[in-house]
Amino acid sequence: MKSIAFLALAVAGVCWGLGFPTGKLILTETDAAHMVLLRFIVAALAAAPFALRAPEVRALFKSPVVLLSGGLYGVAFMVQFEGLAHVSVTVAALLVGAMPALIAVSAKVLGEKVTPASWAGVAAATLGAALIAGKPDGASSPLGVALSIGALFLFLAWLLVLRKAPKAPNAMAIPAVSIIVAAAAVLPIAFLMHGPPKLSLSAPVWAGILAQGVLATLLATAAWQFGAARVGAASAGVFINIEPLIGAACGVLLFGDRLTPFLLAGGCLIIGGSLAVVLGEKHAAPGELQATVAPTP
Repeated sequence: MKSIAFLALAVAGVCWGLGFPTGKLILTETDAAHMVLLRFIVAALAAAPFALRAPEVRALFKSPVVLLSGGLYGVAFMVQFEGLAHVSVTVAALLVGAMPALIAVSAKVLGEKVTPASWAGVAAATLGAALIAGKPDGASSPLGVALSIGALFLFLAWLLVLRKAPKAPNAMAIPAVSIIVAAAAVLPIAFLMHGPPKLSLSAPVWAGILAQGVLATLLATAAWQFGAARVGAASAGVFINIEPLIGAACGVLLFGDRLTPFLLAGGCLIIGGSLAVVLGEKHAAPGELQATVAPTP
């Protein structure tokens, strides 16, 4: 059973990582807000059977916590992909690797004890993010880096709110409901910013939107929850590092991103620091809570 769980976690990491190159492709024909809107409409249609078929699942639409988490989820994606419009695929992907460090800091703020290994990882990931932000590649702007980092804080807020969600009848209930709520939250923002979305897009772009909605949103979330529920937090957390690795590799191989020494060093520090955060859990003393790592879409 654990081998299936690890496979599911790997699938989740790969799907999230592919969100960056497909996003860059979609941005060639539409803006970030409309891309996120179309992505969530596709994901919401795919999630509807899981969210609407049972009364106990539909009841989650009345939960303030689920509604807030869904709204944060959608807005975080909008900010992230507005940032992607101003940075390279590689920079955007590697910055996601700072998420475990943010989770560790939030754990300390919330009164949890964090292991020394985690703080070492936090320091490494922070330094890596600073290197990337201070010396981005020629295709990235300070605004894009700032938006990409800001999106991580929104995803962090989403994770913290989600911790207070009511007990769900099955593993798909809250992800499916959250995706539909996110689509509803994104819709008025996108229309206010740019009006109705352009639908006369090329076949490759529509394929990218479908992949983002079904694979990088619904499937990735479901696969992560399935795998994370069956293995330890440390083991699951390691798989989040697949996302920045896949995204960065696609940026270099498919989009011609230039892998500068600062970008390479920053990426290694972020990924190495993230591994220190999640693996440090194995050495946590009794009563010493290790910051668990949750996925960023």
